[in-house]
Amino acid sequence: MEHGVVTFLTDYGIDGPTLARAVEERDLDAVFLCEHTHIPTSRQSAWHGGAELPRRYSHTFDPFVALAAMATVTERIALGTAVSLVLQHNPIGLAKTVASVDRLANGRFEFGVGPGWNREEMANHGIDPSARTARMLEHIAAMREIWENDEAEFHGRFVDFDPIWSWPKPASAPPILIGGEGPTVLDRVLEHGDAWLPRGSTPDEVEALAPRLAELRSRAGDAGREDITVTLFAGDVDKLVLEAAERAGIHRVLFLLPDGGTDVVLPYLDQYVAARV
Repeated sequence: MEHGVVTFLTDYGIDGPTLARAVEERDLDAVFLCEHTHIPTSRQSAWHGGAELPRRYSHTFDPFVALAAMATVTERIALGTAVSLVLQHNPIGLAKTVASVDRLANGRFEFGVGPGWNREEMANHGIDPSARTARMLEHIAAMREIWENDEAEFHGRFVDFDPIWSWPKPASAPPILIGGEGPTVLDRVLEHGDAWLPRGSTPDEVEALAPRLAELRSRAGDAGREDITVTLFAGDVDKLVLEAAERAGIHRVLFLLPDGGTDVVLPYLDQYVAARV
């Protein structure tokens, strides 16, 4: 099982290159970054973590800019998003951004995606929240067309363009990790993704994922796909969570780093190294 970290990289915390080097030096496997373009002050949408939204949500760096900087100071670790709010981007522009980061990282970029939860944030981008999942999937499909074809075109409900040229192409097809735990998420993974990115911050939550993991593997096998992996978006460092993830056959665990400075984050990384199985 692989081990990595996920974080809200902020303007008041550890910088991206320092974090990336520290992860690689400790023989961990991946750094993933969260994304929010902004946080509306209205705060009408409920946050799953409680009433008060943490400061980090409104202070995040653009993950793609930060990952590009991380790519230049590392050689081995995977670099990804967990998750990118794909529907809030123009898919032609985002396809170029992802391809550019992947080329700078020599094929190490992984594209974790999700529809998001903050309806006011979506509305500020002109997005109808009721169609957010459908729009996300169509954006992904349009980006794949751009990555895979010298002359790409796409005609859909939300995205429509005649043949275009757009380079660079990715160094390799970026794996798309579909985030979420809803009742139809496995359908989306099998139809549109390369991997599943569920959350699970306690041993019980991870154990509860086991039947769905078995279903995913069974359905993938029936479809002739043996390459679908599962990356767990976890909470604080917990050796019991790691042990439960290994029993479930999860490919990789990402523990959430605190949004502090170097003096806070590096000891946390050392704690994770000591706990990993």
